[in-house]
Amino acid sequence: MSLKKGDKVKVEYTGTLDDGRVFDSSERHKKPLEFEIGTGMMIPGFEKAVIEMKKGEEKEIKLKPSEAYGDPNPELVKKIPKDQLPKEQEPKPGMMLLIALPTGQKVPARIIEVTDKEVIIDLNHPLAGKNLNFKIKLVEVNP
Repeated sequence: MSLKKGDKVKVEYTGTLDDGRVFDSSERHKKPLEFEIGTGMMIPGFEKAVIEMKKGEEKEIKLKPSEAYGDPNPELVKKIPKDQLPKEQEPKPGMMLLIALPTGQKVPARIIEVTDKEVIIDLNHPLAGKNLNFKIKLVEVNP
């Protein structure tokens, strides 16, 4: 019996980069990851792998950027005037900021360059352009 849209699942997982660094895991969150199949909550390759699993099954997968967070979009690299940033902290390359969108939603941005007058930020997902490796165990299914 395969999983279908609307099924709620719980998985234990560890996500690593090609160099072996762990970028996320259910262990870090102290509980399995819970999501509903078909709602778009998960990256496509991860959900596709889980759909093919049976309760109790474990598998390892490798996702290309196209199956995960995509390739970096150059249009998401923006220049903003330095004086628009909070004055409390000197901006430095590598720092993360939370940028408010016109919708009110806040998105993370990484500073990639700082000049006298402006700051160049990258709004791409930090894992965009990277291969992602997962160890997954399907621990619960609720149709």
